[in-house]
Amino acid sequence: MGQQRITRAECAHVAALARLELTDEELDRFTGQLDELLDHVAEVEALDLEGLAPTMHALPIANLLRPDFPGEVLDREEVLAQAPFAEDGQFRVPPVLGDTP
Repeated sequence: MGQQRITRAECAHVAALARLELTDEELDRFTGQLDELLDHVAEVEALDLEGLAPTMHALPIANLLRPDFPGEVLDREEVLAQAPFAEDGQFRVPPVLGDTP
C-alpha cells in the first residue's frame, strides 16, 4: 500500500517481548512480512460491512456425533477390584501437583 506500517525497530521490540532472538536477516524478513500482514488488515478494515450479519462459519455445520444414550453400567466393585490402587470406593492415583495429601 506504499506506506510502511511497522518499522524494523518495532519488529525488534515485538521479538524481544516474545523472547525471540532474531538475526538481522530474519528481522528484515519478518518486518516485511508483518508490514504485508498489516496492509491486509487495513484492507479488511476498509470494507463496508454495514448490514452484514456476523458469521461464525462460511458454510453451515452439523453435529456429526452419534446420539448419546445411557448404556450398560459397569459394577463399581468389579471395576475397583481391577484398579492398581483403590480407597474408599474411589480410584487412588499419585498426586499430580506435588506432595499434597
